[in-house]
Amino acid sequence: MRRFLVATDEEILDGETTDVYFSRTMEVLEAEGLADTRVVAELTVGSLPKGWPWAVLCGIEEALRLLEGHDVNVRCLPEGTLFPARDDAGVRFPVMTIEGPYSAFARLETPLLGLLCHSSGVATVAARCRLAAGDRSLMAFGVRRMHPAMAPMLDRSSYIGGCDGVSTLIGAKCIGREPMGTIPHALILMIGDEEAAYRAFDRVVDPSVPRIALIDTFSDEKFGALKAVEAVPGLEGIRLDTPGSRRGNLRELVQEIRWELDLRGHEGVRILLSGGLDEGSIADAVDYGVDGFGVGTCMTNAPTVDLALDLIEREGAPVAKRGKMSGRKSAFTCTSCGRQVVASGAVPECDCGCSMVDMMRSCIESGARIAAVEDVEVIRGRVLSQLAPIPADTVR
Repeated sequence: MRRFLVATDEEILDGETTDVYFSRTMEVLEAEGLADTRVVAELTVGSLPKGWPWAVLCGIEEALRLLEGHDVNVRCLPEGTLFPARDDAGVRFPVMTIEGPYSAFARLETPLLGLLCHSSGVATVAARCRLAAGDRSLMAFGVRRMHPAMAPMLDRSSYIGGCDGVSTLIGAKCIGREPMGTIPHALILMIGDEEAAYRAFDRVVDPSVPRIALIDTFSDEKFGALKAVEAVPGLEGIRLDTPGSRRGNLRELVQEIRWELDLRGHEGVRILLSGGLDEGSIADAVDYGVDGFGVGTCMTNAPTVDLALDLIEREGAPVAKRGKMSGRKSAFTCTSCGRQVVASGAVPECDCGCSMVDMMRSCIESGARIAAVEDVEVIRGRVLSQLAPIPADTVR
């Protein structure tokens, strides 16, 4: 019996997490002598959740690890690419193409989609929160809301999407960063006094860890903030958690705390907010002076980017099911205006007259990995550079 209900690496690689109809399909094709028919498949999405204009492609590294060693050629967008569901002409935007004998990847379709759909959703919500937060700090706190086996993926995807740090030990190790997080309510409740807990934390925990006081366990938030700055000289910030459970106007509460801190010479003490936040509430909180955010459930429980894998070519001839466009395609972007176009055949010319470049790159050839493993900082930087020209108000 399994201790925890998770599939092992070997079970995923062996296709044991696939839907049974793919196994039955292969049984029929093998009996008919068609299992090794050469095909091309593409991954696209018909629409994005909640009317999002774009999503962040994430999970590519895991997808390539799943597919390498199988007799396939794989081309895909770089991980961290912002992509639309469709181009201006309404053609579905391909994020990956797979070419090879159908038998080489048929049983991997289910895990392949699972690796990409969930992580892309998490990275997209993180990117939207990053846009809303602007230059304020943004931390990922949401692993506790999901199965712990997914902690590395959740934290990595959140970081790629634009979070400054993650809270779990294993997630931080995965991205090569120190975990972020200071005082929970439990520490204060165990010690029994807020100020005593602040002092104990300051006395015991390594000085490299920021001194951030959680001020809403017992006290009114304003008076809790004043007690915290008195208890810990050089306090870096105060945090308000679960603000939605408090009556009153959060804007007025934050402004009141800021006023009282500044009046006493604590202009440098930051005000941080966590608990029940999303991109909309983050954008509002930026307007009234919050300096940083800890975001949980909305990120790890992000809507899934509903990618689908479809056959588009069989033995060199275009083929597709109803509602899909046949033939191999690629995604192109203009080097000048940034317009993105899906096309087959030759590289198209943009309407602005400038040249376009192929966004997709070869990653696996005949089963051999040819694309280098990208550092997570490179992928995160790719996301941030694409977010830079997007107005923050688009996430409201």
